[in-house]
Amino acid sequence: MTYSKTNISGHECYIYDCGSSDLLIIQPVDDHDLEGLDSEVAEIVRLTDGVGFTLAAFKVGDWNADLSPWEAPAVFGDEGFAGGAEETLRYVTDELVPALTGGRDVRVLIGGYSLAGFFALWAAYQTDVFRGVAAASPSVWFPGWIEYAEVHSVRADKVYLSLGDREERTRNPVMRTVGDNIRRQYEMLLADPACGKCALEFNQGNHFKEPDIRTAKGFAWLLKEER
Repeated sequence: MTYSKTNISGHECYIYDCGSSDLLIIQPVDDHDLEGLDSEVAEIVRLTDGVGFTLAAFKVGDWNADLSPWEAPAVFGDEGFAGGAEETLRYVTDELVPALTGGRDVRVLIGGYSLAGFFALWAAYQTDVFRGVAAASPSVWFPGWIEYAEVHSVRADKVYLSLGDREERTRNPVMRTVGDNIRRQYEMLLADPACGKCALEFNQGNHFKEPDIRTAKGFAWLLKEER
């Protein structure tokens, strides 16, 4: 495995070359994710037993603004959601992926944790660039999401979902919907003819337990399906 850090079109990018550039993983990250990125990649390698891949993590400037698909009020704290996901997705598809692939035909996967996992799931409804999506503890409580997914079809062939088994045990009335919503999301994917295969896994603990390991499990599932 080799590691490099670079800047691509204004975003810090962290590149892990794990034996192949033909399977490319894209992951939005913040400072907290960066702390666990080495262990995440090591866990992917361990779980996939020799499947080569390259992981490219790009730094998100404003988490709530850049990863939300539409404007929504704050559901915790004071910071709402600005709905900047379309611009972030354009960066991924029009700048990041071309810069990493050089125009070669590469299988591209996308995923992340929490709001980044939700962004990845939403992105899979917008474009067919991604063969698979790993949405680890995604923010499917996001206002209006389930209603959106009810009337749209996913454009990725494979979708992995996960959630902590204690995440829905919260006093926040919006975030409390995450359990019912992820189960409904899974049901919709099972019924969606565009989705070739999907999985839903429940992990032990709340939202903050082992995000690096949970994300790695999602990417490993996708990589093994691509083997």
